Amino acid sequence: MTHTEGGEHRRPAPHDFEQKLREAIEELARDMHGEHASLAKTLDIITAGALELIPGAEHAGITLATRDHRFDSRAATSELPRRIDRLQYHLQDGPCIQAIWDKATIRVNDLSTEDRWPRFATEATALGVRSMLSFRLYTTGTTLGALNLHSTRPHAFDDENISIGTSIATHAALAVVAALREEQFRTAQATRDVIGQAKGILMHQFRIDADAAFDLLRRLSQERNQPLHDIATELVATAPTDPDHEP
Repeated sequence: MTHTEGGEHRRPAPHDFEQKLREAIEELARDMHGEHASLAKTLDIITAGALELIPGAEHAGITLATRDHRFDSRAATSELPRRIDRLQYHLQDGPCIQAIWDKATIRVNDLSTEDRWPRFATEATALGVRSMLSFRLYTTGTTLGALNLHSTRPHAFDDENISIGTSIATHAALAVVAALREEQFRTAQATRDVIGQAKGILMHQFRIDADAAFDLLRRLSQERNQPLHDIATELVATAPTDPDHEP
């Protein structure tokens, strides 16, 4: 807002607003793409940024989806998005579900009069939600989930909100992919580390080489029908602390 000589307020000129909005989204994108940001941190930045930049949004959350149609509610800014998510997962229906699988962006003006998802609309209204915006998070060929915004007021979102949200969702999808890859890398590294420790324990205890130790771990994995990583983790956790201990 700026001030006139009479002390009255007037809205910034459209180009000023657009410039400030562009700068805010660019700053949000930099935060999302922060070096080695964890997946959880990235998702929290996305929902917090969406609340800050999208007028009318009172609550936000993210649903991550798998190809076998399983969903995970993440980074909710309050308990309400989690409750709305659980309702949609239970019904396998609702604006978030439709945004993920059928249509990239879904706007709900008033759930109390909504007829696209009758049961969901009735129960969501009872929970206090009246308006929703759901944006699919996706990159080429890969659907990751959806960014969901909620309001307790009807008709809380307009075309400008959709434009801002679409820009955020585009940056968010790229940031989520990067964070997922980083998380997978760290998981793989941790798996290699624990398997290496387990091999070292077996090599010391049985006076065998690295290949024989790995073969032993693999056979135990097959016999017990457990992932090799789990076998290695159990071995490391139960190994004697005395390096000179003999079996």
